[in-house]
Amino acid sequence: MTQTLSQLENRGAFIERHIGPDAAQQQEMLNAVGAESLNALTGQIVPKDIQLATPPQVGEAATEYAALAELKAIAGRNKRFTSYIGMGYTAVQLPPVILRNMLENPGWYTAYTPYQPEVSQGRLEALLNFQQVTLALTGREVASASRRGEAAAAAGALALAGGGRGRRLGRAG
Repeated sequence: MTQTLSQLENRGAFIERHIGPDAAQQQEMLNAVGAESLNALTGQIVPKDIQLATPPQVGEAATEYAALAELKAIAGRNKRFTSYIGMGYTAVQLPPVILRNMLENPGWYTAYTPYQPEVSQGRLEALLNFQQVTLALTGREVASASRRGEAAAAAGALALAGGGRGRRLGRAG
């Protein structure tokens, strides 16, 4: 059997790709809930004061391909502008006073940042939530959560593990 390319495209395949009940299964479900049709079921469930008096006039349904083509056409009407957000350093002339202040202040070029509000606030909130859950689970009046940073805790654990290992090796030798 020879088929044309347009026959092979199967432009209605969108619905066929999705699993759903067939007509017999729909009728079986309607019988189980005591409704004659989907419209009757909807009429029973949706409150009368929000039901539409007449069905909306939405026109014929578009195929998946037609809908995608229309959306691409709409998106194609967008104006494309160059974005300079996140472009990093650009070769600009900095006044010497600003350059000197930047170089004299190590806060501009070191990894240490003493105040990170978004990180600190999130950690504090997590610790508070942990304490509240601990209180609820244990029934105690007081609970404590560590305010030590994760990196510092990991470093402490490694130092403890390394220190213990060194002592054992020293004793064994």
